[in-house]
Amino acid sequence: MTSKKLLLLFVRNPELGKVKTRLAATVGDEKALEIYMKLLQHTRDVTEALPVHKRVYYADKVTANDLWPNDIYQKEVQPAGDLGHKMQAAFAEGFADGYTSIVIIGSDCLQLTQQTVEEAYQQLEKQEVVVGPARDGGYYLLGMNCLHPQLFQNKRWSTAHVFPDTLQDLEQLELSYALLPVLSDIDYAEDLNEELLR
Repeated sequence: MTSKKLLLLFVRNPELGKVKTRLAATVGDEKALEIYMKLLQHTRDVTEALPVHKRVYYADKVTANDLWPNDIYQKEVQPAGDLGHKMQAAFAEGFADGYTSIVIIGSDCLQLTQQTVEEAYQQLEKQEVVVGPARDGGYYLLGMNCLHPQLFQNKRWSTAHVFPDTLQDLEQLELSYALLPVLSDIDYAEDLNEELLR
């Protein structure tokens, strides 16, 4: 993999009462923050050694002395707008900077591995788009070789409609695409495993 590849990581600032709010309704704010810190650490472990450029997009502000090493991760604040606007702007910025394959992930997927992200870039050598479907009907990964704005527009974010609507867009746009294995995001108490509850 070469430096023409970019990985975007969308994360929330790890602050009490502001992360995993659906999960916090069951386990409480402090446990939700603790779980989110574990998810962030897992995401770093998965991505740190990838031979691609990496940008962490914070929801609110760039945090000093965070867990993302400055020599490995460039840091930005997410653009304004809904999730679709934010992602589209981040992809657009990356392509404007000369990257030819861009993949975005969040920080909610404990099942994500370095191999899965590497497979996404491998698929982009053959396909125009790659999607990692999440069990809840969304997706944990999206990658493309040039900007396709329609994939970010008119979506009911954080619902089970996101993945099927995205597939419909890909069919309508007649884009070639690959699907990665279906993985689970951590959003509710029932998504937790013993490792996270410890």
